[in-house]
Amino acid sequence: MLSAKGRSMKLSRRQFLPLALAPLAAAPKRRKDSFFGLHFDLHANNNDLALGRDLTPAMAARLLDAVRPDYLQYDCKGHVGYMAYPSKVSRPAANIVNDSLAIWRKATADRDIGLYIHFSGVWDSLAIQEHPDWAAHRADGTPDPNATSLFGPYPDTRMIPQLKEAVDRYNLNGAWIDGECWAVRPDYSPAAAAAFTKATGVRTLPKSPTEPYWQEFLAFHREAFRRYVKHYADELHHHRPSFQIASNWMYTTYMPERPDLPIDFVSGDYLGNASISTARLESRYLSAAGKPWDLMAWGFQHNPNGVIPLSHKTAVQLEQEASVVLAQGGGFQVYYQPTRAGWMDDRLIAVMARLARFCRERQAFSHQTETVPSTGVLFSAHSLYRTANKMFGGWGAHTAPARGLVDALSALHVPVDVIPEWRLAEAVKTYRCIVLPDWPEIGLAVKAQLLDYVRDGGNLLLCGAENAALFAPELPVTQRGTAAKKEAYIPGGELFANITGLWQDIEAGTAEVLENRYPAYDTTRDATPAATRSRLGKGQIAAIYGPVGVAYAAAHAAPAREFIGKVLGSIYTPDLTLEAPPSVEAVLRRKGPQMLLHLLNNTGMQVAAEYAVIDSIPAVGPIGITLRLAAKPASVTVEPGGRAASGEWRDGAWRGTLERLELHWILVFTA
Repeated sequence: MLSAKGRSMKLSRRQFLPLALAPLAAAPKRRKDSFFGLHFDLHANNNDLALGRDLTPAMAARLLDAVRPDYLQYDCKGHVGYMAYPSKVSRPAANIVNDSLAIWRKATADRDIGLYIHFSGVWDSLAIQEHPDWAAHRADGTPDPNATSLFGPYPDTRMIPQLKEAVDRYNLNGAWIDGECWAVRPDYSPAAAAAFTKATGVRTLPKSPTEPYWQEFLAFHREAFRRYVKHYADELHHHRPSFQIASNWMYTTYMPERPDLPIDFVSGDYLGNASISTARLESRYLSAAGKPWDLMAWGFQHNPNGVIPLSHKTAVQLEQEASVVLAQGGGFQVYYQPTRAGWMDDRLIAVMARLARFCRERQAFSHQTETVPSTGVLFSAHSLYRTANKMFGGWGAHTAPARGLVDALSALHVPVDVIPEWRLAEAVKTYRCIVLPDWPEIGLAVKAQLLDYVRDGGNLLLCGAENAALFAPELPVTQRGTAAKKEAYIPGGELFANITGLWQDIEAGTAEVLENRYPAYDTTRDATPAATRSRLGKGQIAAIYGPVGVAYAAAHAAPAREFIGKVLGSIYTPDLTLEAPPSVEAVLRRKGPQMLLHLLNNTGMQVAAEYAVIDSIPAVGPIGITLRLAAKPASVTVEPGGRAASGEWRDGAWRGTLERLELHWILVFTA
């Protein structure tokens, strides 16, 4: 048995012993009921010399018996475009020694584990090499070497036949379609140009955001992508009604739309430095999307431009990442690449098994829970679609306003959700406080909804120069000139918060000034209002007139966090108060009659390529907890483990102390 912390693992193939986990279900779970999975892809290509050579039934059995996932996703067709099995409808990779999918199908079927395939959709380089007319065209008229055209025969002639063949050959449970919304590009091919002209009457295609009809051109291609996904999903569901499909990153922050197309689950793979920050935002968005969902952590740190391009993550690092996802009610999967010949070393299997056990111990208190709505950060699709000049994400720095505020509120121990723009009408009925990040263009419809929310008694924290200008009449303040980039220093308890960026100068008028900013770290002169508070109807608006979300995402400076907490606290007091370091994250969820307080220890989380792997997470504590509840709970336990929590009921709140938080524990309040 491995220790609870990062003990070195020296296991030979003969020495490896599987970890005991809960027994498997009698049949593969549907994806909506699945909780923990594995993902292995290789992007098979003609440079591979021995695909499947080292994958044996014994190795597959050993891995599955150790880890006991609900499903496994394995390579079928990567971005390169070669099939990873001996296909009869399309070109397979040249050097297939063993049929890996056949081995995994037998091993998973014997254990009632679902088998899904990793399959690249829009991105198919081989298809374009063999059929140049299938390519999407760039603005200069040249064919894109990777992105297929949504207006050509590729889906019906190549992609759908490939998928149908794989479904029938291996009796697959589903497909995780990769290279999709994030890989699609505006298309200037003759077929796309003709379709755009037919739809709009516009004959000259815009090539940049400065040209007329640019927004219409992007919207036209977004609709083409939706039709493409609906078409292949309908075809495959008709072919095999039980087949389950996800289009990677569809209906996430990458494509933040109401999920109304016939995909069966939502998923995405997150990577890079500061993975926990990414997982915080993505898992909260997905928790609100209304579809079965999971997130996939990479089991290795990928740094393609560094001296060391790949470093495997330790079990404790993956457990820390998993906690962020599990606390939001979703499923979790981890991605590894076997060797090019299909071998998975027992050291990696041991890490997977330990991670699986960690997740399973928390499954009853995390999976398929519901939020306790309190504070929500608005995620603006309108702003991204209007200002990022892309069809879909990844949006890069364009999501920093939301990511920064989610990170700041998490560090302030505020249980925070993400509210997709399309759910705002529903959210205003239940959230006591809504945070509007420093998005550059939210649109008049969202403004009207937020103003109605405040007039009816809601609390709004509004951020950013553009939003301040949009809401100026209601704050009420007087703008001085137009927004401009300025150095801005805001005093904190110990130091200054540097929130340099786009600021709107104002005259506060009747609004209460909460904090000033200064053009240098000198508070003796040149003070300008940085934040104000005012009433509107039955509610309140606190406004920050600069890019606080962007600034916090960039530096995560403590004085900026203090500033956000001060402004938020002027209009709203959450039901939960923690006495804990900022590395402790709190999440409030509900499952039946139980209130679930997830406490996450994010101390030492990975944030830099030079420190790609962490192998030790120090415990924190004691943690003081005050949680206001409608009634005294019948019991309070700490899970997993079921030990009684130390605390008392007093003045309408449970007050207690958690002496030590190692990584992720859940306080369960049972009515």
